[in-house]
Amino acid sequence: MTDSRFASFAAAAAIAFPVAASAQAVMQINSSLPEGSFAHVFLLEYEKRLEAAAPDQIDVQVFMSNTLGKEEDVLQGLGLGTHQASLSASAVSQINTRTAIFDLPYLFEDRSAVQTFVNSPAGEMLADGFEDSGMVLAAMWDNGFRQITNNVRPIVTPADLEGLKIRTPTNRQRVEMFNTLGANATPLSFGEVYSALDQGTIDGQENPANVVDTAKLFEVQGYMSLSNHVYLPTFLVIGEPFLASLDPALAETVISVAKEVGPWSFEWGETTDTETIAALSDKLEINEIDFAAFQSAAAPLYESPTFVDVIGEDMIDATKAALGIE
Repeated sequence: MTDSRFASFAAAAAIAFPVAASAQAVMQINSSLPEGSFAHVFLLEYEKRLEAAAPDQIDVQVFMSNTLGKEEDVLQGLGLGTHQASLSASAVSQINTRTAIFDLPYLFEDRSAVQTFVNSPAGEMLADGFEDSGMVLAAMWDNGFRQITNNVRPIVTPADLEGLKIRTPTNRQRVEMFNTLGANATPLSFGEVYSALDQGTIDGQENPANVVDTAKLFEVQGYMSLSNHVYLPTFLVIGEPFLASLDPALAETVISVAKEVGPWSFEWGETTDTETIAALSDKLEINEIDFAAFQSAAAPLYESPTFVDVIGEDMIDATKAALGIE
């Protein structure tokens, strides 16, 4: 949501939802990831900063591992008023298809490019895609470049993916990407991944290194290939009914503090990625990929209707312009 749209929303909320100034609001935030994950670190930082910025006005409560319900159900509940906020990643593409821009492979070279996008007209266009969804995008935080793990062999070229069942999130773009690269893409909710790997239902999965570590996927995987195939941020989305229930000044603080956490999260992610991959080298066999071979194999996806029709050519063009891509 752009700043001007938020100001209009807050003004309307002040009329529609008057709140006693002395009442302390409770803000419950759900995440599918476990305690100790980067998502947990970011949410605790947000909790600390927001409660300091609005003392005695808001009680932020963080719930990890989908304690408040399945991620998709929580997201639906934001607009219904049954839930208040969620820190989500791939799942939001079911709500705002513009977020699927992050599913285009090898689009972002590094975190600096991601922050350039966040602060560009393309970032505003993405935020506006949540309009009429019952939620607003408060901020985009780090998540990391995604890596491939599996139990069969090191992945160096796309040919090494042939025949492997690789878990993907439940969105069509990631499924098509891995099928195009030669794998047998198997969409599953994240909560099912560990047991599916342990039981051999799937051979591998793709996630940032921090997730491989904190979700202990290294216990049920043998290889990690540094594919960096997509960068996907986390999206802090907040329900409009919850924001409307707050004093307008507090609602504005809820959003502004979320945005302040963004640059800090990217710095933290950069440092932690390097440290995590080094630590995982004692638990997994780690290898580099043939980047050019993967980039070439993924090139057709930039013309695929699954991506272009869903994301929108305007979103793709705005992103390329923001990143200086011809």
